[in-house]
Amino acid sequence: MRQQPVIAVVGPTAAGKSDLAVDIALRLEGECVNADSMQLYRGMDVGTAKLTLDERRGVPHHLLDIWDVTVTASVAEYQKLARPLIESLAVPVLVGGSGLYVRAAIDDLEFPGTDPEIRARLEAELAERGPAPLYERLREADPVAAEAILPSNGRRIVRALEVIEHSGRPFSATMPSFEAVYPSVQIGLDVPRPELDARIETRVGRMWAAGLVEEVRGLLERGLARGRTASRALGYAQVVRFLEGEWSEEQALAETVRATRRFARRQESWFRRDPRVNWLPYDAPDLLERALETIKAEGSA
Repeated sequence: MRQQPVIAVVGPTAAGKSDLAVDIALRLEGECVNADSMQLYRGMDVGTAKLTLDERRGVPHHLLDIWDVTVTASVAEYQKLARPLIESLAVPVLVGGSGLYVRAAIDDLEFPGTDPEIRARLEAELAERGPAPLYERLREADPVAAEAILPSNGRRIVRALEVIEHSGRPFSATMPSFEAVYPSVQIGLDVPRPELDARIETRVGRMWAAGLVEEVRGLLERGLARGRTASRALGYAQVVRFLEGEWSEEQALAETVRATRRFARRQESWFRRDPRVNWLPYDAPDLLERALETIKAEGSA
């Protein structure tokens, strides 16, 4: 068990997490550990706002660029990589907006096995009948899990039913809790919604100017279309539709802004449910000092 806490910088996209994490790491002689599921992919740089080497300012960054774009993301695999790394670092600074990945790194989160035959059968039923009858089955088998899953989320409904059938246990028994594996201090960046919407629009515009379309075109040559996760990433999915002639470039850009704003709301909702997150104003002039004070106070509690 770690004695020193894991520091986690969390919050919605475009809030400034990456820069604050570097600032904290520089002051505490720490190292950053990526918890953004899309930054795990090699070559997905512009569209994920991955820090350049210069922007990392000499701070070591771990778990970036580890998967090819054809690989399907696995939070269970991420957990296997993140845990030993966190244990090996004196001051790990976890940074990213993928809430489940943050929880997988620091909380007692279990990932049950899979059964390809059960999964295939349920996915076939989902394709044929839609999510409604599967959701009703889940509600009867595991009301707690059904309450936490949207009735329209066919992928998660299938996964829940697969786990129940495969393990004989409720899916809710494996869902995230707030029981920590490591002591941690979580810093959340609070951005008022109108400002966050504006920051997202500015960021997407900068991504386009920085060559997102060219990046996606190159990744398509490397198999992006075969990647079940990477091909659906924000910005990448929209640019693919533009390159395939389905949308105009202007429409792809506007849809990226809209989808990113919607995603940011889901991120904020996820992190707001965690009572352990210490929220600080993203634009506070003394943000770093306030973050360091929080880390010191909670770390010695």
